[in-house]
Amino acid sequence: MSNVKNYINGNTTCLSSKMTDIIDPSTGDKIGSVVLSNEKDLKLVIETAKIAQKEWANITPLKRSRVMSKYKSIIENNIELLAQTVSKEHGKTLEDAKGSVIRGLEIVEFACGIPHLLKGEFSQNVGTNIDSWSVRQPLGICAGITPFNFPAMVPMWMFPISIACGNAFILKPSEKNPSCSMLLAKFFSEAGLPNGVFNVINGDKEVVDLILESQDISSVSFVGSTPVAKYIYEKSAKFSKRVQALGGAKNHLVVMPDANIDQAVDGIIGAAYGSAGERCMAVSVAVAVGDIADELVDKISEKASNLKVAPWTDPESSMGPVISKAHKNKILEYIESGINEGADLVLDGRNFKLQGYENGHFLAPTLFDNVNNNMKIYKEEIFGPVLSVVRSKDYEEAIELINQHKYGNGTSIYTSDGEISRHFTSNINIGMVGVNVPIPVPMAFHSFGGWKQSLFGDHAMHGAEGINFYTKLKTITSRWPKSIKDGPEFVLPTN
Repeated sequence: MSNVKNYINGNTTCLSSKMTDIIDPSTGDKIGSVVLSNEKDLKLVIETAKIAQKEWANITPLKRSRVMSKYKSIIENNIELLAQTVSKEHGKTLEDAKGSVIRGLEIVEFACGIPHLLKGEFSQNVGTNIDSWSVRQPLGICAGITPFNFPAMVPMWMFPISIACGNAFILKPSEKNPSCSMLLAKFFSEAGLPNGVFNVINGDKEVVDLILESQDISSVSFVGSTPVAKYIYEKSAKFSKRVQALGGAKNHLVVMPDANIDQAVDGIIGAAYGSAGERCMAVSVAVAVGDIADELVDKISEKASNLKVAPWTDPESSMGPVISKAHKNKILEYIESGINEGADLVLDGRNFKLQGYENGHFLAPTLFDNVNNNMKIYKEEIFGPVLSVVRSKDYEEAIELINQHKYGNGTSIYTSDGEISRHFTSNINIGMVGVNVPIPVPMAFHSFGGWKQSLFGDHAMHGAEGINFYTKLKTITSRWPKSIKDGPEFVLPTN
């Protein structure tokens, strides 16, 4: 049974004696405990980070890149360990966990190019004998507050780029599954990162508020629900912090009458029920356009009912449990509201039981048909294995439906019509858009972020946006007059 503390200055330590339980979602059993840090813990972290950051910022980007490259190799050699740690505390399947580690690793790989990514711009003769150029310099101490659903990938959206840019970084992971972050920090030390540059502080809302109020922390990065993202954005602004806060989602996938329906259904199944629907990029609404609706619902129902729901230790598992009993109960309330508001419950995952895991937080895939935009299950983020099918008479109605929703994280369309595809990508008011792909997640060298109530702050995550967020721009204008020092006079050539 693990006892998770903090990772400060290259050591595992904590000053607070307050602990909370770590629960295995598959069994409901306690498998460890994690410290709930206090003001003294954060003060120790900040004192450490201040000293370390000044030295780290003076190290050349090329040397930082070499440390990052070693870190990349260590992670590659420990993908299985990291994935098992994620699965044990989160409950997602091992393959899903491995995939999330690899996607995070891609950000580390991107950050290895920091010498090129930090290059500024230069303009000669902006005035007579006057040059101007820009440089990007680190912010200082940056912090990241990350959710339970991707304990490897989401932190790696943040700290590799921040650290590569010359900052120190404080990570506050979810107290529900903190062990992966501790491993990531230890591996960075093994790669040669100086102590104090990357620290992990565990805790709950108390330490989050302390981070937001600290005058020593320059920026906060966050991924989670929209109400919390908005809270972090607004509170951070009061303390003059730079903020990127990614909030909730209600991702729609449009299926046109000319779509390859089998391809669409395969995409929907993975996107709606993978990771038990606990993904900000999960598809939670399928928009069936025209006369394709009946066939689409039938095929989704057939495939979803055959998914194997089991613990991560079962290699044939397609979907594991949700994170906690409280979250399971919240999803059950959403399902009940869908029934009460008149949606057709095609698949009911509420009564799923698994022998030997009766206390686990399992739900089977749930499917609603004939959902409309006035229903709670349509308007709000459920964050569970619940898919709603909305029937739309035509493409115009479908695109209007998506554009009117308060969330703007991701969306996709399945179609064989290039004209429709081009119109969709140009006119949909969503931050990440896919065509004939279920989850339009960008690569590490592009940036990740939604629109509307799905993103608070001026910058999205990683990619070029990450570089800009974790650095401040300095522009220099310079003219060198003739030296007035005594000595021989030098005459410049005229050409």
